[in-house]
Amino acid sequence: MEKNTQFVGQSLAFLDAVEQAGRAAELNRPVLVIGERGTGKELIAERLHHLSPRWDEPLIVMNCAALPETLIEAELFGHEQGAFTGAARARAGRFEEADGGTLFLDELGTLSMAAQERLLRVIEYGEVTRIGASKPMTVDVRIVAATNEDLPAAADAGRFRPDLLDRLSFEVITLPPLRAREGDVAVLADHFGRRMAAEIGWPQWPGFSAACMAELEAHDWPGNVRELRNVVERAVYRWNEPGRPVAAIVFDPFASPWKPKALMPARVEAEAGPSAVQIANGHDAITDLKSAVDAHEAAIVRAALERYRYNQRATAKGLGLTYDQLRHCMKKHGLSAG
Repeated sequence: MEKNTQFVGQSLAFLDAVEQAGRAAELNRPVLVIGERGTGKELIAERLHHLSPRWDEPLIVMNCAALPETLIEAELFGHEQGAFTGAARARAGRFEEADGGTLFLDELGTLSMAAQERLLRVIEYGEVTRIGASKPMTVDVRIVAATNEDLPAAADAGRFRPDLLDRLSFEVITLPPLRAREGDVAVLADHFGRRMAAEIGWPQWPGFSAACMAELEAHDWPGNVRELRNVVERAVYRWNEPGRPVAAIVFDPFASPWKPKALMPARVEAEAGPSAVQIANGHDAITDLKSAVDAHEAAIVRAALERYRYNQRATAKGLGLTYDQLRHCMKKHGLSAG
């Protein structure tokens, strides 16, 4: 986790989530933190730990998606020497390391069913058995877990244990995306801008121009606060007139006239169907007009979504459609929202 972080924002939706975390921190119960990428799930986990009676005990972090499935159980529960190939010495797991404190499980939805079963046992009985050991050991750990998945839907689909979900969801804190945090884009942009200006040695912070701030507030921010921070810091770093308000914003750092052209994946070409191939070969090859028109329409909308980085309102405006018309078109052709 990043250290020396702080909560910045004034919207009611955001402040409600922070207050909810403050109340839940005092209880020795599991908490689920739900939110899109970049919404601050790690910050909430830190708040839950540091405001709890366990504040002076370890806060151990494990990203469940960062390890292959074969190693997750060994990381969580530890292993004895010789328990498997490569286990040259015994090693404590994350539960042992977090004994007395808090274990933060990020990307919880990626845990295998086997790991979920063992996790459930730890929660129910407070006991951990290292891989290769015959006797369990008792641990006192509070679990905070985070995910950007719909866990109830995953449980209905058989990808997540319903009993584990029941045990972990004593409290569920759902963080609002940045686009729902009214007024927070300007506050956060000013915060990150000031910090970056100080880092690169500007004598003062001139702020953003009105047009530049309007661009920031109109953006959809699919990457939320993390994306906003990158965009703002990049804009300040690239601006060569520290005496004037920053007036240039680049949302896509990969945008370039020399950008390599990506080859269309075979999967996408297969999904496009024969009609798209017929169009490419010329109008004389078309034998199904409706399918050909649908394929052409889908290709246009898909290209526009990519061009506007899946900002649906900007895409709709660029195609001369209303937002609802674009949504209908995407649903009709099964196009992803990015």
